[in-house]
Amino acid sequence: MRPEPIAAADAVPVSGHGLSPVAERVAELNARYKHHSATDVMQHAMTDPQVGRLALVSSFGAESVVLLHIAAVKNRHVPVLFIDTEMLFAETLAYQLELTERLRLTNVQVIKAASAEVAAKDPWGLLHKGNPDACCDLRKTVPLQTALLGYDAWITGRKRYQGKTRAALDFFENEGDMRIKVNPLAHWTSEDLKDYMAENRLPRHPLVAKGYPSIGCAPCTTPVKEGEDPRAGRWRNQGKDECGIHVVDGKVARGPVAASGGF
Repeated sequence: MRPEPIAAADAVPVSGHGLSPVAERVAELNARYKHHSATDVMQHAMTDPQVGRLALVSSFGAESVVLLHIAAVKNRHVPVLFIDTEMLFAETLAYQLELTERLRLTNVQVIKAASAEVAAKDPWGLLHKGNPDACCDLRKTVPLQTALLGYDAWITGRKRYQGKTRAALDFFENEGDMRIKVNPLAHWTSEDLKDYMAENRLPRHPLVAKGYPSIGCAPCTTPVKEGEDPRAGRWRNQGKDECGIHVVDGKVARGPVAASGGF
């Protein structure tokens, strides 16, 4: 089943309809579910009225199958937003279709940058070479921002072990007083993920076996050597380690964020 792209015009803001301020809800949710498991956090995120309308954002990358499987067990109809930058590995596109069918996900929505914007800002497809931040903004951040206008919260697969910028992740984050970001796997380790995949016999992304523990766009992702940080292959030697979708007011979001503003 091939998901259809979502149109920006279909996104309707709903945040704030009958809900208390984001900061208050985040503090309450973290206090309430602080000692719960990842599966419990996922269940509560999908059912707690304080979370609001929810979507899961997935790259269908190296570890994505764990979060997607947990979500599918709880509710396979949850909206899953997949950002197709049109620069992804062919293996990622094939893997996305495989997991969608295998997990019986019924609401995968493919998010893409507006063709007119791409034509105007990156007509030759070479923006990533001269300005990778601008390329990520065009092909990932802006399309996701537009898609998320229709939601009060979104689920991510971020984990504390993924680097110092994520070392203090909570289950629930305040994203610039706009919406809640839910991180069910925040406390999981790499071994936890491997064990879960093995126990549930989940298929791995085909590029993992080729030395890609973290997978983004093909032009900006390289294999990682033994002993390197798992994200060392992302934007190698470019002084960049985040695409921008987890940045608020120009700063990487490491925990609950109090300041207002966009990515």
